[in-house]
This record gives sequence, structure tokens and C-alpha cells, in this order.
Amino acid sequence: MTSVPFALALVLVESRWPPLHRLDQATAERLHTTALAHPGWVRFLGVLSDFVWDPATMRLLVAVCVVWLLTRRAWRLAAWACVTAVAGGLIGLLAKSAVERARPHLPDPVAHAPGFSFPSGHAMTATTSCAILLLVLLPVVPRMWRPLPWALALVTVAGVGYTRVALGVHWVSDVVGGWLLGVAVVTATTLAFEAWRADTGRRRTTMTEGLEPELTEPEPEAPQADTGPSADVGPHGRTGAGGAT
Repeated sequence: MTSVPFALALVLVESRWPPLHRLDQATAERLHTTALAHPGWVRFLGVLSDFVWDPATMRLLVAVCVVWLLTRRAWRLAAWACVTAVAGGLIGLLAKSAVERARPHLPDPVAHAPGFSFPSGHAMTATTSCAILLLVLLPVVPRMWRPLPWALALVTVAGVGYTRVALGVHWVSDVVGGWLLGVAVVTATTLAFEAWRADTGRRRTTMTEGLEPELTEPEPEAPQADTGPSADVGPHGRTGAGGAT
């Protein structure tokens, strides 16, 4: 079900749905006019897009996070982060190759980008990377400070989308498609991770506490103590065969 919004966006893009097509064209032309009139703004957006929020930068942050998880002996969480990042990259490339949508062609372009346009690789990588970092690191952030990383992640994801459209290398629908596909990938791998946790007897978690709340413990993946009734407890609460003392 998590892939349905992306599938709908793909159908609308492929069919060149008139309202979406008009939105793409109007937004691209308006932002391009602004870019041509403000070269300093274009340079700033280029630094954000090509360095600060570049997919290589985002993946490097995830790689550093994975190394840290390995030092914490959080093997399952490290595996989840790797699988999510790699799967997101590969699925994004496959989607681009399948759709083969051309990038915007604007007069006097202020930026260039290779490859196809839908979905936006920058937008998808920002979505998956920020989700990985959030879901991994939230347990080690004090509860009162947790809105801050959420806000930072949202600004990053939205900012990446804006820069790509403002620089004229993506349509709005490309960015939305990247966001939706990124969310679908993270949701799928997170559900698999939750099933993995359940198989080891751990409780379900919420997005506000991260995937592995036990990450704050010295041995985050140590077996959970069995707090249920022992198999050899007799009917009167006495241990031993047949309940004898």
C-alpha cells in the first residue's frame, strides 16, 4: 500500500495529466525567471544542491552512522540502514530508466544535470537518508530535543526539492515522485525490521522513539530477559516437577 501514492504520481506523469503538466511548466518558468534575475541566489542554491545536500554527502552521513552502529554492536540496525540506503539508490535508478522522462528545457539554463528526470534522485536520497538518520538516532536524543532533528530533516528534504526545481533541473512532479518513492522504500524496510524485532520478542516501537530504543543500552541487541511465567512453575507457584517443593 505504501507504493500506491508513487504509482499514482507515475501514472499522472506518464499520461501528462494537464493540471500536473501546467503546474510543472508554470513553476519551472516562474522560478527560472527569478534565477536569471538573481545570480547570487543561484550560486547559493548550487552550493546547497551540489555539496551540502548532494546525494554523496547524504550517503556519507548514513555510512558514518552505520560505522557508529557497528561500534555499538547494533548489527540488525546497521543492516537495516545499509539495506534501506542501497535499495533506495537502486530502485531510484531503475525507476528513472523505466520512465525515461526528459529534464526541463529552459532558455539560458542556470544549471545542468545528466540522466533522466523522474523521480528526482536528490529528493529520494534526501528522504531515505534523513529517515535512516532519524529512526536510528532518535533514541540517543533527549526527549525534549527530539523536535529539533525532525525539523532539520523536514527542512533538508523540502530544501532539496526546492533547489532542484529552482535550478531548473527537475519538474515539481519529479521531486514529489522522489519523496513518495523514498517514503515507500523506508516504510517497506521498516516494516521488515519491526517483524524482525517481533521475532526476537521485543515490543513494537513508534516513530517518535526510533527503531531501536534499546540503542542507549550497553548491549542493545542482547537477548531480552524472559519475564513471563516459567515453564516449570507448578499450579501453586512452586517450582519443580509436579509442583513439589
